[in-house]
Amino acid sequence: MNFFPLHSCFALGLLAAFVAPTSTSDEKPVLGFNQEGATHQRSLEAQLDSLLQKDHLREWMKRMAARPHHLGSAYGKENAEFIAALFRSWGFETVIEEFKVLFPSPRKRFLEMTAPEKFMARLMEPEIKEDSTSGQAGQLPIYNAFSVDGDVQGQLVYVNYGVPKDYEVLAEKGIDVNGKIVIARYGVSWRGIKPKVAAEHGAIGCLIYSDPREDGYFQGDPYPKGAWRNEFGAQRGSVVDMSLYPGDPLTPGAGATEDAKRLSIKEAPTLTKIPVLPIAYSDALPLLRALGGPVAPQDWRGALPLTYHLGPGAATVHLTVEFDWKLVRAYDVIAKIRGSERPDQWIIRGNHHDAWVFGAYDPLSALVALLEEARAVGELSKSGWRPKRTLVYAAWDGEEPGLLGSTEWVEAHDEELKKKAVLYINTDSNGRGFLSLSGSHTLEKFINQVARDVRDPEKKITVAERLRAHRIVKGSPEDRKEAKERADLRIDALGSGSDYTPFLQHLGIASLNLSYGGEDGGGSYHSIYDSFDHYKRFGDSGFDYGIALAQTTGRAVLRCANADVLPFEFTNFSSAVEQYVQEITKLIDDMREETAQKNALINDKMLEAVADPTQPYVIPRPEPPVPYLNLAPLKNALVQLQESTKQYEAANNALTTSGRHLPPEAQKSLDEILMSTERALTEDTGLPRRPWFKHQIYAPGLYTGYDVKTLPGVREAIEQRNWQEASEQVERVAKTFDQFARTIDRATTIIKSSAPSK
Repeated sequence: MNFFPLHSCFALGLLAAFVAPTSTSDEKPVLGFNQEGATHQRSLEAQLDSLLQKDHLREWMKRMAARPHHLGSAYGKENAEFIAALFRSWGFETVIEEFKVLFPSPRKRFLEMTAPEKFMARLMEPEIKEDSTSGQAGQLPIYNAFSVDGDVQGQLVYVNYGVPKDYEVLAEKGIDVNGKIVIARYGVSWRGIKPKVAAEHGAIGCLIYSDPREDGYFQGDPYPKGAWRNEFGAQRGSVVDMSLYPGDPLTPGAGATEDAKRLSIKEAPTLTKIPVLPIAYSDALPLLRALGGPVAPQDWRGALPLTYHLGPGAATVHLTVEFDWKLVRAYDVIAKIRGSERPDQWIIRGNHHDAWVFGAYDPLSALVALLEEARAVGELSKSGWRPKRTLVYAAWDGEEPGLLGSTEWVEAHDEELKKKAVLYINTDSNGRGFLSLSGSHTLEKFINQVARDVRDPEKKITVAERLRAHRIVKGSPEDRKEAKERADLRIDALGSGSDYTPFLQHLGIASLNLSYGGEDGGGSYHSIYDSFDHYKRFGDSGFDYGIALAQTTGRAVLRCANADVLPFEFTNFSSAVEQYVQEITKLIDDMREETAQKNALINDKMLEAVADPTQPYVIPRPEPPVPYLNLAPLKNALVQLQESTKQYEAANNALTTSGRHLPPEAQKSLDEILMSTERALTEDTGLPRRPWFKHQIYAPGLYTGYDVKTLPGVREAIEQRNWQEASEQVERVAKTFDQFARTIDRATTIIKSSAPSK
């Protein structure tokens, strides 16, 4: 395998320093445990490791990827029943919970170029002999779920990635997409943003293609010779507007049970406003080649053998899509081991089981790791060990169309989850390479400790050490500096795109999303070639990193299940929030400078137009200046939050170093407060124009989709130049900081008042 190049003596020395241990992991503290408890916990984790067998991962993946298993399919239900039977055999109390959700499948897909020449799009991925399942019947064809029906004809315009800034470039060049069909390439934003923005600019249809620069021969040999997307491969996917709310479009905020009250399809706000269709680059090539108009800017050009033009011009297309809008059953597998001491505190671990077609990589590569982890936990339980807290393992259905299974389960059980859920640990897919860490920053120190105690299966150093080395050698200047100087590795904030979303951003349940990857082959995503044959050649072929994932998430589950006190920590959180406040300040300063520069350019163009009226200048309106925005409430609340954090840390450290223990009742009371800290970061009224999203620190962006917006209420109001709303959101987030600080203060009081004297 290839490792990142260490080009300097410094890097080699740095890696050697990482490998040379300064102390054994057994000597290091473990959050939530005293020294004796930490020793017992590590012994339990060693037993877990000894039970893990990668042959199980290979066997289960091959079995579950044998046939298409999308939401609503017969094999999807069969897989759910297979998973449930496994859990029952391992001693878990297991049920399959059913929900009735909207899931459209295509009746008609038609794409034709009518001028300057005739071309009929293929819209299919062929069977190839090297991929044994690629010719199977029952595959969902290439389409975008939750596109509206439509039959449209019009001139074609190339819009690059189809994000808001791309339309600003088009406007500057005098190109209007109103009444036209746009073609955008995958990348930069989540796919559902592309038709959303296109419709807002008056487009009547949207095509999305996979350009080989990002996803094809520009990256490496295409499949089957190499891992990358071939000329006929296309990316299926949902285009439902999950930035408003995920889950069933017809039952926002309520579980999609049999008797649930439903919106009509026309009332559902998360469906697209225009028809959408994804295509392969073999189908995109003739369309893009036929475009006229200006040559695309350099950074808009992909890797197809043509000169990229913007249009409009001679190229006109006819697009038709029609769907079977039906309700289907989603099958969530829920398996529990009841806690011995605190059964009403739930540690929830999940991964989805549905796929667009065969889904070996997405989701089975991570699901099989979850199953092997659960099997080992079941073996520990059969040997006499019991977790203090209840373990809940979930295999979700309907994640691919829009987080349907997890969202409906969370909405159906919201009141119980608010009382009992400690945290949610999510995985989605897995490959060979580096550990990826994202989640609630109240868990940052905790998951760093976990990563410190898991060894990379190929490099034989800890996965934390390997990730630190990778960031130092490959990261941005800021990442390199932090990796060298910071004790903990910073984890990414969570936006959306997987099943943690309803837990974290709707209910305020602290969450983690974990995976390995970066050295496995790409190109099979959401295609028929996401198969067992592809994965065993180009993914984690030996399933070594599947075992590493089971070790990582298994430790996280067991430590949270067994800790004397839940392992939440707040100094890393306050550090992250301080960074977000600084980013808001910089955003305003940058906007002020950019506005001044833009208006200066507009003024120059106006002068040119006056001097030479024969030139067809398109002159945009000047931007109003950026006003003063008072961030003092936010900064003052941050200072108080940091002080509360310091007080908690001091009290907790004093208790730990003294060797004393809180009595059981105090531990339980402290746990209840710690569980509520993430809830304290939510507001019942939610974010502006999308009340489903309650969390005030993390949310997916309205125009990014998957990517996170931190302090979203403030940040997006500034980006949209809604200064009145920005001021209101500053006050709201400041109150959230205060609410969080008061919750931490309550925890500090419990420690100080309940700690036994020496």
